[in-house]
Amino acid sequence: MITVASVPSAHVYVDHLAPTTTPADQVKRVVRLPDPTPANATMDGQWWPPRLLENDWLLAHINGFDVLHVHFGFDTFAPEDLAAVVRTLNAFDKPLVLTVHDLHNPHFPDNRTHLAQLDVLVPAAHTVITLTRGAADAIAARWGVRAQVIGHPHVVPLTQIGRPRPHSDGYVVGVHAKNLRANLDPLTLMDTLVEAVRAIPDASLRLDIDNDVFDQFSHWYSPTIGAKLCDYATYDEVDIRVHPRFDDAQLWTYMSSIDVSVLPYRYGTHSGWLEACHDLGTAVIAPTCGFYDQQQPCATFDFGSDTFDPSSLIDAVVRTHATSTVPASREQRCADRDAIAAAHAEVYERALGDAR
Repeated sequence: MITVASVPSAHVYVDHLAPTTTPADQVKRVVRLPDPTPANATMDGQWWPPRLLENDWLLAHINGFDVLHVHFGFDTFAPEDLAAVVRTLNAFDKPLVLTVHDLHNPHFPDNRTHLAQLDVLVPAAHTVITLTRGAADAIAARWGVRAQVIGHPHVVPLTQIGRPRPHSDGYVVGVHAKNLRANLDPLTLMDTLVEAVRAIPDASLRLDIDNDVFDQFSHWYSPTIGAKLCDYATYDEVDIRVHPRFDDAQLWTYMSSIDVSVLPYRYGTHSGWLEACHDLGTAVIAPTCGFYDQQQPCATFDFGSDTFDPSSLIDAVVRTHATSTVPASREQRCADRDAIAAAHAEVYERALGDAR
C-alpha cells in the first residue's frame, strides 16, 4: 500500500481518484492522508494554505508518506519556496507527482506568478498528469515534459447520476456568475444571449449571482457589475436570481433545472463545473480559451482574454438547442472512475519504484 500526501486531499476531484470499491480479497493500493490543519485555520475543513508546502513542516513530517501529489493550493508560495520543497523531497527520495489542472490560474488575470510556480514544479515532478491532450501539448511546448493524460472523474455523487431529469416546458439557457471571480465575465455575454434566446421559441435566459457580490464585507464585493447584471431583469426573457452560494445539493438541483450552461470564462484550462453538467445531462457551451471541449463533448464559442465573437455564441446556443444531450450513465462514470484510480495507482507505484 502506498501512502500519498495529496495537496489537497479534501477536494471532490481528489476524493474521486479512489476506486468505487475495493474487493475484499485485495489490499487497498493507495491511501491518501487527510489534510494537515493550517496553523491559522479559521474554519472547519480548511486546508489552505497547505502545510505540506511549508518546507519546515514538510521536513518534520517527511517520513509520514511515500509520494507527494500536488493538485491545487500553491498560489501563495513563491517559486523559491517551492524550490525548497523540491530539494527536501529529493534529499529524502520522496517522489513528486503533479497534476496540472490550470495552465492559467482562473483566480488571477496576471498569470506570470502561476507560470513561475509551474516552472519549478513541472520539471521537478517524476510524473506530470493533466486532463486533456491539448494541455499536455502546451506543457510539452513550454517545459519539454510529456504529461500523462488522465481524464477527470465524475463530480456529482454516483447515486445521483443517471436519474431522470425534471420535466421542463421551455428551454432554459443558464449563466451562473457565481461570485464574479477573476476569469468570469458574464456581463459581456448578456446582450448576445438575450438575442440568442429570442431566436428560440419558449426559450429563456436564467442568470444566477451569489449574494457575496452585494455584501460590502465580502472579498467578492462588486456592486457595480452586480447592478448592471441585475438590470437585465427588465427583459421578459431574463430571470435573475441572487442568492447565497449553492451547497452541493442545491447546485445539482440548479444544474438539472437548466438545459444548457454557458461558461463565461475569459481564461482557464479545465472545468469541474463542466464535468458536473455532464454527470447530470446538462449541455455546456464553453469558451475556446481552454481545452473544455476535450474534457467532454460540448459546443464552443470564441471567447478569450481579449476576444469575443458574438455570432459564434448565438450559433452555439441555436445548435445546442437543436441537439440532444446524452447524459452520463452511472455505469460509465463508475468505469471511468475505476480506470482513473488504477492509472493513478500505477503512477505512484512507478514513481516509488524509481525512487527506491
